[in-house]
Amino acid sequence: MVGASHPVSPGPVLPPSSVAAASPVVPSPRRPTENDGGSASERVRWWYESVLGWPTAPGEPVRLRTGVRFDVLDVPVGAGYATLERLGRAGRTERAGRAGSDGSDGAGSPVPGFPVAVQGRRMLLLVAAGAAEELPGLLEWLEWGSLPLDLTAVGAGGLVDAPPAPESGPAGLPPRPPERDGLRGATVWLRPPEPGCEVGSSLPALSVPGRAGTALDLARLVHTLATQCHRVRLAASGPPRARPVARVG
Repeated sequence: MVGASHPVSPGPVLPPSSVAAASPVVPSPRRPTENDGGSASERVRWWYESVLGWPTAPGEPVRLRTGVRFDVLDVPVGAGYATLERLGRAGRTERAGRAGSDGSDGAGSPVPGFPVAVQGRRMLLLVAAGAAEELPGLLEWLEWGSLPLDLTAVGAGGLVDAPPAPESGPAGLPPRPPERDGLRGATVWLRPPEPGCEVGSSLPALSVPGRAGTALDLARLVHTLATQCHRVRLAASGPPRARPVARVG
């Protein structure tokens, strides 16, 4: 019949379970937190990126990007230990001198310690970002430029192995790592960064005239490192020391 309306079939109706199966919802991936059961490298990466805010490079092992939050000075471990000991002794002497001159107890705020790591027979000292570019000119200005020194810097675009996250404990200079760790070449913190503190404010940097700072002056650190590197080189190239011979009878 003309004008009669015919019902239109709506078609089959899919059950709710079929609709859900056709378009599954996949949660976005997330990085493990400290309490997750991720791998050791994932937990290390999380600690550096989420706790310290230091950028890391993708891949394994975990490596830290230099030139962003810090640069690194790389020296022989013997020269590094001698430098830290000398700087620590000089700081104590300076505080004692202030105590005798102004009547105070000399226990004022010492120069804050900056992070230091050991990798095999090398020591890695963290310094302010941009220090790597300043190193060649600084060595020339300090009259060390003409001598071969085993002192290098890693700056913008560089990478260094990330030491394992340190266990919580008092900051300072722990004892030397066991010799077997040095032979394996594993990177470990000697003086770790402190979470919750602004690490950048304690990194050695070039002093600015007219502005007081609490960080160690970069020129002072480089001069001390160069001196100790030169001494290590002279000791290695010199004749071996004669051992005393025990007399019998």
